[in-house]
Amino acid sequence: MFRTDINGLRAIAVIAVVIFHFQPAWLKGGFAGVDVFFVISGFLMTKIIFSSFEQDKFSILKFYLARINRIIPALVFLCAVLMLLGMLFLMPNEYAELSKHVVSSLGFFSNFVYWSESGYFESSSNEKWLLHTWSLSVEWQFYLIYPLVLVFLRKLMSLNTLKVLILIGAVASFGLCIFITLKSPSVSYFLLPARVWEMLIGGIAYLYPIHFLEKSKKLIQPLGLLLIVGSYLFISETTPWPGYFALFPVIGAFLVIQSQYNNSIVTGNPIFQKLGAWSYSIYLWHWPFVVAINYFALPMYWIAIGISLSLLLGFLSYQFIEKINFKNSFSFKNMIFKCKPILMIYLLGIISVLFYKTEGAYALSAEKLLSISRNIASSPYRDKCHTGGSSYLKPEHACTYFNDNITWAVFGDSHTVEISYALGKELDKIGEGVKHLSFSGCPPSFGQTISYGNCTQWTAEAIDALVQDEKIQNIVVGYRLTSALFGEQLFHYPDLPPINSSDDLKRQSVISSLNWIIKELSSKKKNIFILKPIPELGAPINKLLRDNHLNGNSVVDVVGTSREYFLKRNKFVLDYFDNTDFASNVKFIDPSTVNCDNNTCWAVSGGIPFYFDDDHLSIIGALSVAQQIVDEYKDI
Repeated sequence: MFRTDINGLRAIAVIAVVIFHFQPAWLKGGFAGVDVFFVISGFLMTKIIFSSFEQDKFSILKFYLARINRIIPALVFLCAVLMLLGMLFLMPNEYAELSKHVVSSLGFFSNFVYWSESGYFESSSNEKWLLHTWSLSVEWQFYLIYPLVLVFLRKLMSLNTLKVLILIGAVASFGLCIFITLKSPSVSYFLLPARVWEMLIGGIAYLYPIHFLEKSKKLIQPLGLLLIVGSYLFISETTPWPGYFALFPVIGAFLVIQSQYNNSIVTGNPIFQKLGAWSYSIYLWHWPFVVAINYFALPMYWIAIGISLSLLLGFLSYQFIEKINFKNSFSFKNMIFKCKPILMIYLLGIISVLFYKTEGAYALSAEKLLSISRNIASSPYRDKCHTGGSSYLKPEHACTYFNDNITWAVFGDSHTVEISYALGKELDKIGEGVKHLSFSGCPPSFGQTISYGNCTQWTAEAIDALVQDEKIQNIVVGYRLTSALFGEQLFHYPDLPPINSSDDLKRQSVISSLNWIIKELSSKKKNIFILKPIPELGAPINKLLRDNHLNGNSVVDVVGTSREYFLKRNKFVLDYFDNTDFASNVKFIDPSTVNCDNNTCWAVSGGIPFYFDDDHLSIIGALSVAQQIVDEYKDI
């Protein structure tokens, strides 16, 4: 029997995810809609498997073919469209990355790829066109493993014992989820072991149905919906996920399914029934629009357009792709070579691998762009060695670079990551090594009385570790200070308010903290090198290159910003450095000398890109700064 309540629950889940992705402030916990989907998947998969077990006619092959025909065609079509559009709009390095992500999505291991690259909530995630396929990969991995395990266990035990084992497995895997979430939130978010319990809870809803009276159904379903909607409203990106708090949407979905209330005006209304039917395709199509709005810096009204197009394409994909009845009577051998959805994966996968191996050379069809894009690179250790968020890298586990004679350290925010790597390369030439300590988006917060969350704790631990390490005598300190003091709005309002305004305690606190950091380190170490502001472009380098190319302008020399604007934007910080008395062992390094002349700060000069986004130096740009540091050190 078709469950209108479950179909409506799909709508409630996809609405939350779409709203959260387009505008997180509107529904800060909307990402929990994915957890609701996992419960539904677990219920339906368990129903399919156990109902077949009871009739003694379960076929793993037919189970897999049904999932393949349901999931793959719409996914392949989305990936193909993105690959075609990427040829026209993406830079070669971006196209190569998209090709890699297409392969991982079609192979259903994209959750591992995204886990290795960055956290789900990091700003860089908004540049990944297929990030949302991580959840499809988790589900597919469950689809592959779950029936195999059940078929094996079915040979060893009765159905009733197997049902009890699933109940025990759900409890055990929830405990594992709590442990992993505490130890490594990124692992718990992306990988199957921390998500199994959610799907098993859905399975329990089928295996242990509770038969409520009609009057009780009208109470149980609203209670479940209240738990789900409450999680959407009260959890946020800072909540360790999926930990204890994931119980709210999961148990909420469990109660909605258990209520079996098919006459509900909430889940059974015509709008939710349509959205529920289209939910898979809506989910597929909505995220690329989110990325496009960010990538092309589109105005706010594009959110409404993006949501509308997601619904429209979701409907069209459901109507004309999901409803296709592909042949599903194959042997395992024939399935691999004759099943059309699998052949689609082969074809697009091979094309994507080709594009990836050629470094995205087919994007925008420009040889000069290809050679430049090869150098738009961040540190290969950025994801491994850079820290931030709710689970940060402890200073004692900080990375060291290229030489075991660790006499240097680089300390600060994300602007120091590539400089750490580049400095390690330069120091290795003179037989010294460097320790890298950085925390993403962390302003100076040493001894703060106001809370910066984990940033404050990490800063205290990092400075203590540096002070205690007597072998380290040279420290580079770098922060994106203007952003910490005044925020991103300065790109639009470069006339800065004075730092000593009576209502600006936070800015005073940042400067006070920076003073303490410099004083503490300079009193304990031989040499402190302070990085002055890195010129910021105001737009990602890939966008500047793309716009120049499409407009017929030079891509070999690309203006980043004017030197006048750079000086105006950073006036307070530069004045602070120039007019403050520091200890004699405090030296200043000016990154702007790398890419600024008297009039212009260049994003690209002579075909050399100095950045990999809008404000972080590329490895090439960082190497020039590292050379300045080492030259200053040699002079000392």
